[in-house]
Amino acid sequence: MKNYSFTLILILLACCASAQEMGFEEYNPTSTLVVPENPVEKAKFTFIDVHSHQFNMESQDLSGLIRDMDHMNMGVMVNLSGGSGTGLQAKLKNVNEHYPNRFVVFANVDFSGVGSPNWGEKAAAQLEADVRSGAKGLKIYKSLGLRYKDVEGYRVAIDDPRLDPVWKKCGELGIPVLIHAADPKSFWDPMDGNNERWLELKTRPRRKRSATNPAPWQQIIDEQHRMFKKHPNTKFINAHMGWYANNLERLGELLDEMPNMYVGIGAIIAELGRQPRQAHTFFVKYQDRILFGKDSWKPEEFPTYFRVLETDDEYFPYYKKYHAFWAMYGLDLPDEVLKKVYYKNAIKLIPGIDASLFKG
Repeated sequence: MKNYSFTLILILLACCASAQEMGFEEYNPTSTLVVPENPVEKAKFTFIDVHSHQFNMESQDLSGLIRDMDHMNMGVMVNLSGGSGTGLQAKLKNVNEHYPNRFVVFANVDFSGVGSPNWGEKAAAQLEADVRSGAKGLKIYKSLGLRYKDVEGYRVAIDDPRLDPVWKKCGELGIPVLIHAADPKSFWDPMDGNNERWLELKTRPRRKRSATNPAPWQQIIDEQHRMFKKHPNTKFINAHMGWYANNLERLGELLDEMPNMYVGIGAIIAELGRQPRQAHTFFVKYQDRILFGKDSWKPEEFPTYFRVLETDDEYFPYYKKYHAFWAMYGLDLPDEVLKKVYYKNAIKLIPGIDASLFKG
């Protein structure tokens, strides 16, 4: 009896040790729910990814990208990381020599010299030269509003009037601006049990900001919206749905206020997938203003986007537990809405896309 008790104690201790070794961050149970499953490996319609980053495209063997794109039915990839000047030209040369109709490249602006004499005019002139070289749009990183400082060391606000020549030039050239401003508001909120992104901030602490670092979240977002309104002749694609995918009613109000603003769905599919009825209604209402984009280039993650947009599946997993601990539901969007989100809206906004790649 003593030996049996001792053995039982050892087993219990081993179990406790094992449980202690597994942190709660690792708790990710497999659902026992039995519901119809309709995984989607390939998009129903050929699509354009308006939010991709290929940083070494000047020397990259593009054939691997093409294989992955064909596998998922991606017709055109928009590389937002084109750079400027000779770097941009090298990327465009590689594209044009191999797959000229499958890639679109956006230029970038270096904001580090804001405040130097005639900076705005010089930046606008360089952008115009980049468009002549073949760039089809301008991508603005979140560094504007978060990290860029002018020559005197002050934070450059998104609506800084010294930047106006750039936004005006985009309107004159007829190219869109895809802009990422700030990050999810939760990164600015207290890191406590009420913060939905607590696990992400716990495992990736560099993403956490104080309420005013470098400015309040709402201030940065408001700067962006004021800039949009100031330049009504320029088309802006607000990346990540402007961080309002968790408040579609407010996002709808903003779209109504700013007819030159469009939204991309990159990196926020988890927000849409947890509110399928509300999101379905939103997509139908604003079907002419929404564009497909993924952001990080991980082909294995695209099927979750297709499944959320195309099916009426219930309670299926998202691919990043730390990002969203909830399950996904399909929006079951109508075909005409899907076509607009997948490619029609992008063709209207971005010049030079080969429309013959897309049918219907």
